[in-house]
Amino acid sequence: MTDTSDRLERRSFLKTAAGVGAGLALAGPFSALGAQVAGAAPGGRPGHPGRPGRPRRDAGYGELRPVRDQTTGLELIKLPRGFEYLTFGWAGDVMSDGTPTPSNHDGMAAFRRRGRVHIVRNHEKGTGTPFAPSGSVYDPTASGGTTTLVFDPDSGRLVEDYASLSGTIRNCAGGPTPAGTWLSCEETTQVNPDGTRHGYVFEVPSRGLADATPIRGMGRFSHEATATDPATGIVYETEDNGTSALYRYVPVDPADLLAGGRLEAMALDGTTDTAGWTTGTSATARWVTVDQPDWGPGEASCWQQASAKGAARIVRGEGAWFGNGVIYVISTSGGPAGQGQVFAYDPAASTFTCVLASPSADVLNAPDNVTVSPRGGLVLCEDGSGREYLHGLTPDGDIFPFAENNAVLTPELRDAKGYGSTDYTGSEWAGATFEPKSGNWLFVCLQSPGITFAITGPWRRGPL
Repeated sequence: MTDTSDRLERRSFLKTAAGVGAGLALAGPFSALGAQVAGAAPGGRPGHPGRPGRPRRDAGYGELRPVRDQTTGLELIKLPRGFEYLTFGWAGDVMSDGTPTPSNHDGMAAFRRRGRVHIVRNHEKGTGTPFAPSGSVYDPTASGGTTTLVFDPDSGRLVEDYASLSGTIRNCAGGPTPAGTWLSCEETTQVNPDGTRHGYVFEVPSRGLADATPIRGMGRFSHEATATDPATGIVYETEDNGTSALYRYVPVDPADLLAGGRLEAMALDGTTDTAGWTTGTSATARWVTVDQPDWGPGEASCWQQASAKGAARIVRGEGAWFGNGVIYVISTSGGPAGQGQVFAYDPAASTFTCVLASPSADVLNAPDNVTVSPRGGLVLCEDGSGREYLHGLTPDGDIFPFAENNAVLTPELRDAKGYGSTDYTGSEWAGATFEPKSGNWLFVCLQSPGITFAITGPWRRGPL
């Protein structure tokens, strides 16, 4: 990957559109991008002189530089001037309940409760020994699950952490609900020799332990993330496969997802494939029913059922988040360059729009998790190759690097924590989530060796 200055120079993507419905209006705050797409001459960007795709210099927060972790003193990440951070919840650290912190940190969400921030964090682990109490274990032969961390935003310190769900497999991402719970997703469709099925969504309270009951009505597939529309209670779900659908669960009772509902998959007018969509491509969406969400061996999978009814293909659906009145959905390897796409589904207009198709790894390299700040900007977690970045995406469509993984440990810290390496600069970012309402803290993880960061600084100086 190129250095930070090169990435700043090339952080804007081309404002061109091609393919299905390119003239349709873009959703939410990206309407400004829609005007640019509609008025763009070939090879140019309206209102911005210079070479095609040249960015505004004020789109982000400035040059990235190494910043010391207030916990270890190491320069684990690079940030713009004025930002600082601390770390906690390292893999292997003993939690408040006496349990060692599991590894493979992944998706997260943050909730405010009585002045504290409760963070529910996924652990993308496979088969093995569960780490949660027995009442919160689904399968005694599986070692994935969630931990819950309680953070004091005023003093900037972790005050409690504990295991909250286990016995699941590959808990990758998920999403918060308006009820203040976390939906933790299994990225697998494994079936155990004893017939126990995996591939479900589990609900975890923001305080206390989960009951480890799968929400079978939400479908059994290689789940990645969810995003809930607070106006309707409909839960949108992504599927991490090369051939996957965007699903939605229409519950009979939004306050009780276990009470049942209808699983549907998105179909698009005029196309059944979004893999080649470029920035600005848009189409009208409709929804087809998946008749047998909890399919078993020898039966048609959710995707097979959905595609038979004309559902649209998304290449490796990854992160999802509700914000700005729309559902943001990530394809980690879609687009003409195969470097990823950011979509927005507008439930009011029933339109599905590609708001960013990365033209190269220098702009965005395999986005994964996504979140929306209280100020309307997006944070994209890279899961690509080489040095990994957190990117910001502005409502005007400018993309910029916000943080760079710089995690090199001392041999002493490596040995003290029992890790196998000192260099984790290639580890993916995961679980970005802002402190609700004020947004003063951004919480995010490095999956390996397993570190959670709390970042704060002059957010209002930029779009995040």
